[in-house]
Amino acid sequence: MGCASCGSSGGSNPSGCGNKGHCSSGGCNRRNTYDWLSDQELNDPTGYQFAEVSFKNGATKEFYHLDPEKQLVTGDMVVVESTSGHDVGLITLSGELVRLQMKKRKITEDRVSLKILRKANQRDLDRLKEARDLEKSTMVRARVIARTLGLNMKLGDVQYQGDKRKATFYYTAEGRVDFRELVRSYAKEFRIKIEMRQIGARQESARIGGIGACGRELCCSTWLSDFKSVTTTAARYQNIAINQVKLSGQCGRLKCCLNYELDTYMEALSHFPKHADNLRTEAGKAILIKTDIFKGIMYYTIQLERGRGPVIALDKERVKEILAMNKRGEKPVDLRSVQIMPEIDEDDVELEFADVTGEIELPSIKKRRRPNKNKKRRPQDKRRSKSGDRPKTENRGQAKNKQASTSKDKNERPKKDDGRPPKTSNQPKRQPKSNSDGPSWDDRPARKPNKPRNHRNKKSNNNDNKAKNDGQKPSE
Repeated sequence: MGCASCGSSGGSNPSGCGNKGHCSSGGCNRRNTYDWLSDQELNDPTGYQFAEVSFKNGATKEFYHLDPEKQLVTGDMVVVESTSGHDVGLITLSGELVRLQMKKRKITEDRVSLKILRKANQRDLDRLKEARDLEKSTMVRARVIARTLGLNMKLGDVQYQGDKRKATFYYTAEGRVDFRELVRSYAKEFRIKIEMRQIGARQESARIGGIGACGRELCCSTWLSDFKSVTTTAARYQNIAINQVKLSGQCGRLKCCLNYELDTYMEALSHFPKHADNLRTEAGKAILIKTDIFKGIMYYTIQLERGRGPVIALDKERVKEILAMNKRGEKPVDLRSVQIMPEIDEDDVELEFADVTGEIELPSIKKRRRPNKNKKRRPQDKRRSKSGDRPKTENRGQAKNKQASTSKDKNERPKKDDGRPPKTSNQPKRQPKSNSDGPSWDDRPARKPNKPRNHRNKKSNNNDNKAKNDGQKPSE
């Protein structure tokens, strides 16, 4: 990541790195280049008239004319020319290494027209820091304006010039964007010269930076300068599952590291037999299901009428012999007799140790059923004996019989003697007395069902109850 993210302890110099903000050999600068010739303390009488200057911690790099009389070396902050005003950057390469870097990037000397003016002073550095502090707020406001105009674009980064006269807006878009109205809105809002530059998704990740799935900084933001096309064919050659989520980087494209080991896999696969997906045997057709590239083992399975047969491991040289036999019209009897077992590493073998737990074995614990609270509790005899001890527990059958007998005894228990003759089964039932003034009990009409009480006769009912309590005859 850039030096600005290392944290500062006061002032303009970050406290994270030990080079006082002028990294030349560490991983604090984006796409860092190490000028190893400058550390040799060798005097170059001829020198080279060009130098490489980086801006915004290596986000962009350009080549400029360098006057040998000014005695500027790698690591100096310099003021350079620009199309409008001047800018402030850091010299990252000088001398013969610049010639090799220009050749790598295919830049000729006649295409370099701008010059390095002088070494930057403290006033230039303070103004550069003010410009870097304005970039975040400018990008937030610029995104709001672009969204208001309804443009299908995404602003990724904003870079101010060292003199704060010009700002470059880097954006990504699927197609062509008509930003003429947008540029006028930006110029009116920020009152500076506006430059719009469209970049790809990989270039956007390189400018923003981040941490990859490997735990290190992104390759595109540290050392990778040119981007090559990556396809899923590279993953298939390396026997990697085609999972779009795992194979994609933070830019949304396939990871660049899929191409790093592709040459090694291609070289190893060149020694394997070709067109070896199927082998003909007496037991049936053998189908290739897996290939261990570095161990040189090919795994086959015999196709059966139902299901799949056992997996058989064959050496690549043995597979070549079987293919030659198939071309001659011969078939091996069985592949199991010629299969090889993969070598087992002794470090992977699990050692059998003695039982260190001793002879004590813990008994198995049976879980008790919890009583159901919804069931009615059985009546228990809570009476205690004279000694004060509780009665002994009985099983369910005895408790049930005892409960039935106790209930029967309660029903047959005679009542207290109140002077009345006891009831007998031979005694006739009591008949209602006849009344001479009115009809007999049997001649009376059937009684109508009671009507529900309401609030109207509530007062009369209260009076009747009061009369009954006083011993008077209730009112009819």
